[in-house]
Amino acid sequence: MPWNMNDYPSSLKNLDTPVKKKAIDIANAMLDEGYDEGRAIPIATEQAKEWYENATEDEIKEAKQMGDDELESRDPDDNQYDNRPELLDKGEHVVSHEDGWAVQAEDAKKPSNVYEDKNEAVSRAKEVAENKGTQVIIHKKDGSIQEKTDY
Repeated sequence: MPWNMNDYPSSLKNLDTPVKKKAIDIANAMLDEGYDEGRAIPIATEQAKEWYENATEDEIKEAKQMGDDELESRDPDDNQYDNRPELLDKGEHVVSHEDGWAVQAEDAKKPSNVYEDKNEAVSRAKEVAENKGTQVIIHKKDGSIQEKTDY
């Protein structure tokens, strides 16, 4: 059964309403795609917090107005959360990219983030790998491995 504002993980209870609703929405979508609850909750929470930091006032207002029916319902044609759960077990690579440095899960089709600065990419890759409990593989510009760190 999907979560809603009356029935949600206790770890979400101290979040502001728009962040909580967004986290519930993301977590429900992740569960639909095969994620385990134990992995979906922290990932959804982190993504909701990041969303809130970058959201416009209109987006925040829209999230506040989401009802339980919207949180619980899923549109089968909505590919907004077209994630690949199998990538949760894969390490995060920091690789050279035409626009700077990319963070990309092993076997992913495209990078999740691209940064001008390598240190920013490394920081993001470490954050993602720590959340997933995997590893970070940092590459040199020539593609060879510079460093590996397990989390």
